[in-house]
Amino acid sequence: MPLFKINDYLTLENDDVDFLNFISLRTMDFTFYKYHGTGNDFVLIDNRSEFFPEQDKELVAHLCHRRFGIGADGLILLENHPTQDFKMVYYNSDGNQSSMCGNGGRCIVHFAQFLGIIDTQTSFEAIDGAHTASIQEDGWISLKMTDVSEIRTENDFAFLDTGSPHHVTWVKDLKNLDVYSIGKEIRNNQYGAVGANVNFVKQTSADSFSVRTYERGVEDETLSCGTGVTAVALAMFESQKTKSNKISIETPGGKLQVRFKKTGGTYTDIYLEGPAKQVFKGSWK
Repeated sequence: MPLFKINDYLTLENDDVDFLNFISLRTMDFTFYKYHGTGNDFVLIDNRSEFFPEQDKELVAHLCHRRFGIGADGLILLENHPTQDFKMVYYNSDGNQSSMCGNGGRCIVHFAQFLGIIDTQTSFEAIDGAHTASIQEDGWISLKMTDVSEIRTENDFAFLDTGSPHHVTWVKDLKNLDVYSIGKEIRNNQYGAVGANVNFVKQTSADSFSVRTYERGVEDETLSCGTGVTAVALAMFESQKTKSNKISIETPGGKLQVRFKKTGGTYTDIYLEGPAKQVFKGSWK
């Protein structure tokens, strides 16, 4: 078995090298950036040098912990991509790599511009495929989402996948709703181990809705969910609660806009639009 000499007193066998790498990564310093998109907050890390231990779920969860870490709904790595401007790797705050995050997608676009990787237009790769996006002078970011061809509608809810699976249900008293308890029950009991995000919706005008979301992986209510408001907009159009294909969504963290086209039974040219802000820069030890 190969031996690796560390110094005059310590030699490691091959099986111990991974442990050494683990220790060095846990003790190294790295820079992180804190972002939020309408209150949905993230730790962003420039991982183009591939230094971050991507399989270390415990470290990701620790970084996202609101009392013992930086605090965030998720962590996002920006990485190199052979054909696109960059690659987005997203983790929920429980440490597990997750499906697409719309607000995180808008934040990483802002981050890429901040790093000088892009100007005002970009194309990048996420877990659900390629996305394009544009940035206006005022920081408003328009992110193109994946097409949606299947929406299951029932009497009081709809289910669809907008890069992440979403249950959308309409309620009368959104303000006083126990989103945590009801959302947790639907997420676990109706969708099993895989789960789904659960969105509660109240219509406020012909083309406007208010939304509160329970997110799987965070396992709590978040101030906003990008794929969630996208799902809400499409579900409201599909269920004929609105005739508009440009919909305003009010979340606890701020306002977002979703616009789209419907051709046959498929929703295309779906854009999630709203702000993304860098909150602070820090160093992790």
